[in-house]
Amino acid sequence: MAVNPTFSQFEVIHEEREPVELTVSGHIPSYISGTLYRTGPGGRQVKTDKGTTFAVDHWFDGFSQNHRFQIIQTGSSTRVVYNSRRSVDPLIENIRLTGNMAGFSFGQKRDPCTSFFKKVMSVFIPGPSRPQEEANIGVTLSINPPGFDLQTAENKKAGGHASGIHTLLAKTDAAVVRHVDPETLEPRGVVSQKALHPDLTGNLSAAHAKSDSVTGDVFNYNLTLGRTPIYRVFRISAATGQTEILATITDAPGAYLHSSLITENYFILCVWSGCYAWGGLKILWEKNMLDAISPFDPNQKALWYVIDRKQGKGVVAKYECDPFFCFHTINAWEEPSSTDPLHTDIVADLSIYKNLDVLKRFYYNNIKSSCPASLNYAGDKRRSSDVFLRRWRLPSVDTADPLEFREAVTVHTAKHDHSCDLPVINPCFLTKPSRYIYGACDRDLSTFFDGLVKYDMETQTATYFSVHGHSPGEAIFVPNPDGTAEDDGVLLSVVLDGYTEKSYLLVLDAKTMKEVGRADVDCVVGFGFHGVYQSQAVGGPSTDI
Repeated sequence: MAVNPTFSQFEVIHEEREPVELTVSGHIPSYISGTLYRTGPGGRQVKTDKGTTFAVDHWFDGFSQNHRFQIIQTGSSTRVVYNSRRSVDPLIENIRLTGNMAGFSFGQKRDPCTSFFKKVMSVFIPGPSRPQEEANIGVTLSINPPGFDLQTAENKKAGGHASGIHTLLAKTDAAVVRHVDPETLEPRGVVSQKALHPDLTGNLSAAHAKSDSVTGDVFNYNLTLGRTPIYRVFRISAATGQTEILATITDAPGAYLHSSLITENYFILCVWSGCYAWGGLKILWEKNMLDAISPFDPNQKALWYVIDRKQGKGVVAKYECDPFFCFHTINAWEEPSSTDPLHTDIVADLSIYKNLDVLKRFYYNNIKSSCPASLNYAGDKRRSSDVFLRRWRLPSVDTADPLEFREAVTVHTAKHDHSCDLPVINPCFLTKPSRYIYGACDRDLSTFFDGLVKYDMETQTATYFSVHGHSPGEAIFVPNPDGTAEDDGVLLSVVLDGYTEKSYLLVLDAKTMKEVGRADVDCVVGFGFHGVYQSQAVGGPSTDI
């Protein structure tokens, strides 16, 4: 058994506001020259002026903190410089003063003493929204995206920062983004999607936008909840900065959709399990998203909407399949139909769960191995929240009737111990046929992720990176610009050494899954969600995945 991750990963109070030099060992390839950003929860507790300690309940609600690793190649040597900063100091200060966290959250439990009357009144007369400076936004990051650019005239003239990064956005599953200074990580203003287009009035969206790796155009959805939920799928043009509504969907339930898919010609919105009760009105009652999600319904089909993203045709095909839940899509592409090569199928890979149990698994008390609640997710009890890699085929998209649902066909489901969440691929293969999937695996060796896996969809075999007592986070694939194979490149992952209670930036050979180098951090880097890497050596638009 591996050592369970120490709770220090989830209780980070340390910041490195001034950049510090890290100790580098091994060999970091010369083409790894750029900036890696990470975001996610830092601390979760606040000592209040009332003499109490406030604690966040759910991992997804931890206090956002951003991290920056600059990888600098100087001749034959490599330097790595690190800095970090919380982005919610005003929220923490408000909790210190009041003893509670007001406003909406993902999974924070409501005060059990709140009266039924107050709950009812909160539905009809919602309390004031949280001030922008207290917005807890830190799930994904985007570099230089179109539409939200707030460059100063001086930055534009100078070409932005020396790294070429002039805009850094932190995002979440709400329809708002936060600007973050690309160098100091100082939090800046919060902007709503409504600034992109007047029709984007909904409060929800996907933390994972999708971008065209050739044009730089960005795609996402905006969800307005109500008796008839409305999904508006939109594109932000990298060339003009303008936003266009590509499709409006009104025949799907409002659901918690963290990501979507694109192919060369289509945007795909899959509405899986995770639907909000009472048309979303229950969010006002519960004051959090998780308790407002309806129980898993084994009879409610998952719905797939295929939207044309080039010719303005709107929804061109619909599919359905047995229900499942998903945080992260992986990749999708178009290929000749398996039954008639004159027609076109879409192939889609996702990391999926067979029900909604995983959402409650990520309460801090369920993750912390010393807490009795973690036993609810041990041994056979854990099987209900296992993750699986699954591939679907959407047949003959070019002949589909957009008014009728066809069947999405399951092609392959990997075994749980071969599967992963926080999945990534070589970004050069986005919207193209891809063979290898990398991600954080959970093989029952701890109460949390316990390694990194490379899964080969062709041979259906897995290769692992796993070190006793070490807990890796999401891996970022950096392709070798001179490589020819899909797995030519390295993975960057921030890992906690559970024995020393210090973290390190790991560099893995993506072909062999063997360590080639690392940069040691003299503190704990919180177990965050997602990151983004910007190369100084390779040009082209940034990619939202």
